[in-house]
Amino acid sequence: MLAALPDAERAPWLPQLESVDMPLGEVLYESGGTLTHVYFPTTAIVSLLYVMESGASAEIAVVGNEGIVGISLFMGGETTPSRAVVQSAGQGLRLKANLMLQEFNRAGPVLHLLLRYTQALITQMAQTAVCNRHHSLDQQLCRWLLLSLDRLNSNQLVMTQELIANMLGVRREGVTAAAGHLHQARLIDYQRGHITVLDRAGLERRTCECYAVVKNEYDRLLPATMAT
Repeated sequence: MLAALPDAERAPWLPQLESVDMPLGEVLYESGGTLTHVYFPTTAIVSLLYVMESGASAEIAVVGNEGIVGISLFMGGETTPSRAVVQSAGQGLRLKANLMLQEFNRAGPVLHLLLRYTQALITQMAQTAVCNRHHSLDQQLCRWLLLSLDRLNSNQLVMTQELIANMLGVRREGVTAAAGHLHQARLIDYQRGHITVLDRAGLERRTCECYAVVKNEYDRLLPATMAT
């Protein structure tokens, strides 16, 4: 996202951006918490989760190097009902909330880029809800793997089946079975929390239409920022 900004717009931010480690499982903000910073993942992936009163949770979107974590800050509220958790460890940059708001309120290129990104993110959230309701767990897992791969420069993910189950809002046994099907089809290899995608094209053929809907919308709205 930062790379998509004109140099003149990005330059004032550079001294203010703080490089941060984003270890697996780190909570960037909790539901209802006040946002003090926004985050730009560079090599990490962040999962946005909705958490029920019972403690059960389900992922509504993922954010990687194409986006920003903390859109509620500039969408009219300082808090959000979702939780942001690092899904894939890596690095990121963060910016103080007041500086982000200053740039947004200038109503220049930053505002337009953030609004396009927010539209793409809303599409991902809506499609995730439909997918979780109407498509098989195998298809959901393929969609989730492909969206993650789009945000990494590797075909490997460090991810336990328990964490995947929490993300998808299903039982771990279901993820074990779905991952087993993909392994038997020689689409992925899975060992000790490491998933290696062996056949991306095969995953794309096996998943539902939800992945293509989301990716096409990101490519349309943010053509210069999506990871490849």
